[in-house]
Order: sequence, then structure tokens, then C-alpha cells
Amino acid sequence: MENIIKDSSRLFLGDQVPDSYQNPFVSNKVFGVVKPVSEDEVVACVKYANEHNIPMIARGANTGAAGNQIPIIGGELIIDLSLMNKVIEIDLETMTLTVEAGITLETVQRIANEHGFMYAPDPASKQSTIGGNVSTNAGGMRAIKYGATRENVRGLNTVLADGRLLKLGGKTIKDASGYDLLDLFIGSEGTLGITTQVMLKLIKKPKFEQSMVIAFNDPFDATDTVINILKAGYIPSAIELFDRASIHFSEAHLKKDFISQQGEAYILLTVDDNHKDQIESTLAGIEQIAQEKALEIIALNEKEAVDAWAMRDAILYGIMSATYFEMLDEVVPINKFADMIRYTKTLEKKHGIRVLNFGHAGDGNIHTIIMKDDLTDDVWQVKRQAFLDDLYDEVYRLGGLISAEHGVGFFKKEHFLKKTNNNNIDVMRSIKQALDPKSLLNPGKVF
Repeated sequence: MENIIKDSSRLFLGDQVPDSYQNPFVSNKVFGVVKPVSEDEVVACVKYANEHNIPMIARGANTGAAGNQIPIIGGELIIDLSLMNKVIEIDLETMTLTVEAGITLETVQRIANEHGFMYAPDPASKQSTIGGNVSTNAGGMRAIKYGATRENVRGLNTVLADGRLLKLGGKTIKDASGYDLLDLFIGSEGTLGITTQVMLKLIKKPKFEQSMVIAFNDPFDATDTVINILKAGYIPSAIELFDRASIHFSEAHLKKDFISQQGEAYILLTVDDNHKDQIESTLAGIEQIAQEKALEIIALNEKEAVDAWAMRDAILYGIMSATYFEMLDEVVPINKFADMIRYTKTLEKKHGIRVLNFGHAGDGNIHTIIMKDDLTDDVWQVKRQAFLDDLYDEVYRLGGLISAEHGVGFFKKEHFLKKTNNNNIDVMRSIKQALDPKSLLNPGKVF
């Protein structure tokens, strides 16, 4: 490895590996960490690992919520792409932005905005990397109108387990030229290839946007209202639902009150358009629908909107400072969103484990949070397992899936394998075997 990464500040082997790269819950340590600064270095590192049968894990900002990026078997080479964070090209004529995989979402959004454009996907973790977003097909709050990462990637470069470099997609809008390999690699969680470069789709930034907060007695009135809004044909650019208990953690973390203090559940939504009168018409229609069950409806000015969305983003940070927790990202048909939230509250009582809910109400993606609080480790594991068994039974009964945007990783693998059709799993394993016959890329994840 020293012949590939000659800068000692970018190579750590054996005992030199910082603790932040190790998994504290397993005794086996990783083989090493490399921090490449170019695609050529990634290719060389992968070829070395393949020749020496060393398992590999690609890592960016380490924000993955499903254990996609953690070492679990020992002896892995972690390829940390965080230094590969350059902009390669901005092409405003084709409305594409090509970047290295280690660039952060926040940086991409800022660059797009500076040119009058928008990169639409908006996951809460703005410090996550684009490569990580691609690996899990990250969604975020604007997915209802603009799609998840998959709908906003035009091309990517990925390094296969044997070091071959694939260049997929491009600036053409249509592609019927053989199998769609681009789609295959998006969401594959680093098990099929290591993404080094991504071509992102930009859209012209809408001229106007307006946000609104709607307070309700409970999450069920809120979810009924969301469905009625969508059935009426209104598509906000973002529509989020969270309960009072969730926003309380954000209030404590940011030391400020949410703009509404009424009720036990809230919808926070934004409407954007190039015509201000269209926004006003849309919000008037939404308000008319919401009045049936709302306790309070607040149209936000620009500063209030920034503050409200910042508080939505800060919910997790507030919970982190309070207790250990596990965040789920189950997804159900939107007409089952209320049923699913209602069921989580049934499980809260059944298993004696505190539950919070927030999520992307417009696309049926729920973030259920289960909290350890003062439970002992042994009791937590028993209650967690029983809760997840019941929860995922209901998710699939309602026609849902285990993950909408975080991926399967390691934490959800058991239930993913239990609930997914065996034929589907067999095909996935066949693809994995064809592209990574030694199973060196992110072993132990997904299946």
C-alpha cells in the first residue's frame, strides 16, 4: 500500500488506524485506511485489495444510519473518499454538475444555488457526501416533487471489485442502449462498486417559495390532511410531519421554541413556483383543506421558514444529546401512513419502549425512532428485537418496505432477508456474484 499512497497522512495500517474507523463492538480490527485524492488512486487501492483478498468498505462522512459503512468482520481496508471533494465541471447548458464522490451535499447545494440552480434532493444530513447519497439512493424532504437521488443522477463512475472502472450514464436525457447499469449501482450500498465521480442533474431554481405550518390535535388528523392535500392535486416541494415530542428535542437542542405551540402534531410544507400568484392559489387551496382538522395555520415569512426547517433538521441532533436511539425509515403506501403511525404507538405500549415519529408524509416514508432511555443493554436488545419483529410484520402487511432512503446496511439485514421474496434475493446474489465473485466489497451488508 505504501507504493500507492505515499503520503503517510493518508495511509494508516494496523495499529496506526484511528479508533474512529474501528467498530467498538467487535474485537477484530480493520486492516487499514486509505484516503485517496484521485480516481487513479482508488483504482490502484482496489486492485491491491483484490490481489490480496482484502475486503473493502467505501466511506465518506460516516453519516449512514443503517450501518452501511461500518466494519463488521475485521481485516477490511476502508477507502475513505472524503478528500475527493472537487467540482469537476459545471455545465449550465446541459444543467449538470459533475463532482467527486466525497463532496458534501451542503457544498453541492451551495454551488448550484450560486449559479441560480438547485440540486433537488435534500436529506437532513447536509454533511453527508454525494457518494454516500448515491450508495443509499438518499431521499430527503423534496423527494415528493423532485424525486430521490436516483432521479437526479445523470451519470457516475464506479470502480468494480477487480479494479475495472465503469463510466455510466451521461449528458443525454434518454438511454435505451442496453441494460441500465446506472440505476443498478445507485442504491447498491457499496456492494457492487465504489463510486468515485457523479454527474448530477440541476434544475432552474424556482423564483418563489412559501412555507406553512399546520398544527393538529394528533398525527392522525395530520396524516388525513396530507392525503386530502395530495388527492386534491397539490404537490408541495416538501411536506413533513412530526409530533410534538419530536420537535421538543429540537427546541431543547436549539434553545428556541417552535413557531406553533398548539396541538400534538405538525405539518411543515413548502410550495415553490415561478409564479407568485400560483403559490398563493395553491396555499389557499391547502389552507381550505386543512381547516377541517387544523388547530392553527401559520403562513411563514422567509426568516420564519428558515427557522422552522432548521428545527425540523435538528430533531435528530436533539435526540442524540438525550439518549441512545435507533432510527428507522420504513415506507408504506401514502394511504397507510396514518395506520402505520397508529401501530407504532400500539407497539410503544406493548413493548414498553418510547417511540417518536416524523417523516416525509407526502411519500409515505416514516422515521420511527425507538429510544433506549434508561433500559439496560440486555433489556434494550430484547425489547428492540420484539418491537422490530412486530413493526416490520405490519409494514409488509400494509404493502410497505423496510427502507425508503437509508438502505439495508447491517442493522436491517435480518428483517430484509426474512421479508423479501427469495427469488428477488437470489437474483441480487447472482448479480453480486457476477460483479464481485470474491465478495470483497462491503461484505456482510444487505445479505
